[in-house]
This record gives sequence, C-alpha cells and structure tokens, in this order.
Amino acid sequence: MEQEDLIKKWLNNSLNSQEFEAFKKLEDFSELSRLDNALQQFKPQDFESNTELEKLQFALKKRTKQQNKWLKPFIQIAAILAICVGFYYFTSNLETNFNTELAQKENILLPDNTTVKLNAKSTLAFNNKNWKSSRAIDLTGEAYFKVSKGSKFTVHTSAGDISVLGTEFNIKDRDNLFEVVCYEGSVKVDYNKISRILKPGESFLVLDNKVVEKPKTKNTSPFWINNESNFKSMPYSQVLAEFERQYNVTFSVDDIDANEVFSGGFPHNNLDNALQAITIPLNLAFTKNNNKISLKRE
Repeated sequence: MEQEDLIKKWLNNSLNSQEFEAFKKLEDFSELSRLDNALQQFKPQDFESNTELEKLQFALKKRTKQQNKWLKPFIQIAAILAICVGFYYFTSNLETNFNTELAQKENILLPDNTTVKLNAKSTLAFNNKNWKSSRAIDLTGEAYFKVSKGSKFTVHTSAGDISVLGTEFNIKDRDNLFEVVCYEGSVKVDYNKISRILKPGESFLVLDNKVVEKPKTKNTSPFWINNESNFKSMPYSQVLAEFERQYNVTFSVDDIDANEVFSGGFPHNNLDNALQAITIPLNLAFTKNNNKISLKRE
C-alpha cells in the first residue's frame, strides 16, 4: 500500500493490524505520532480538508534522500494540518466500517483491544467517537469475538442483540439463519421476545424463523477461524451458501432437495477436496466451469 494511503487510513482510524505494522515502518511515523499526542486536546476549526490533505500528499511525494532543509518544516506544518483533518473527521464521523468480500476474512482490533475475526461476505461497524461510553457493534454476516473485560459490550444484528461483559463467542447472521455460540464466559441473547443466557458450549439457533435446540459443543472455537466449515444436521442450502461465500463460486442444482439435512464439513483452502466433502456423502456428482459448479444425482 502507498505511503499516502496508509496515512489516510491512519487519519480515518481504519487501519487493520497488518496495515498498522506497515504504517509504523514509515519514515515519518515517530514524527506523526508525536504530533498526534500533542494534539489530543486540540479542537480543530472548520477548513477545507481536501485541500490540506492534498498538500500533505504533495509534500510526501516530493521527499527524497537528499531532501532540502526547507522541506522539513513544510512537512511538519502539512502533517499538523493533516492531523487536524483527522481529528475533524474523527469527531464528525459516527462509524468505522469493515467489510469482507467473498473468499476473504479479516482480523480487526477494536479500540479496547477486543479482537474480532470477520468471516467472508460480512460487515462490521461501530461508533469510534462514543466507544468508551458505549461498546456497541453492528454486525451483518459472521464474526468471532474475544471481548476485553470492561463495560457492557453489545452486538446488534438484524435478528437480535447479544450482550456480554468479557467472553469469547461466535455470531452468525445469514439469510434464514441466526446462531450464537458461547465459548467462554456468558452471553445474553435477545431474540424477539426470547431472552436467553448462554454458558460455555451452549448455543442459540434460529433456522427459518424457528428456534432449534442444539446439544452442547466441546469445541473451544468455531471451525471457520481455522479455515474449515462444519455443519450438524443443517439444510443443504445453508452448506451451499457458505461454500459460495468461501470460494466465490455459484452452484446450480439438478433434481436436488436443498432442504435435505447435511452433517459434515469442508476445508477453505482446496476447492476439489471441499467439493468432494459436500457431494460424496449425498451421492452427488459435480462439474466445474470456471466459477460455476453444477450438482446432480449420480
């Protein structure tokens, strides 16, 4: 990633963990950090942010190893202005957003050091400005949380809310499927008029708008964070939908009951092995045409 792109994302407070490591290696990292600390109490006035950011980009592009002495103060001034832009954006923008595409996962570090692993085709958003007073997340898709202890931590989904104080849990909010699994601590799930407290190994599952009871799991984390999907008595349509998210493919089916129950799993790092894993147990055959896969009875 280009230097100016890293600085932009730093100003917007949207660097992921890998990008932040690259940002720390920039030549101007220590200088920008000192200026950032000095301006923590600074309240910026209104000004044209795009113009000031362009000045910073221009200065960074002109830097060379034989940099003229007059350029250093100019960069310092431009950096101060850019930090002001960042603070202005920080105080006026309500949400920080993360999005994953098909066949993509992302690790996210929240302001309180809570870690989140975001599964493929998912969205996470939170209010950075009010984070200290309200630890609240908006989630669409699937994510695994390791929550740092502190004030109440809430995850809002389209199906319901999940509240914790400090724990490890997984949330899946997909079409016709809502599932929360607790791996450590305790989790409160509010779904419609149902409120339930989950202990380690317990889960709450809603499938096609019906609450489904599940036995306790002995697993200490969800399979997908280790690049594998696993299913226990789930409709085959849910298996195919997850497969499409992990491999960026589309399925066409011929004379197959998508509601047929499936138990098993597939890896996320080998397409052929994964296809065999979801077809052989049901006596299905598959053919591939680029990213389109056809299934039929053998």
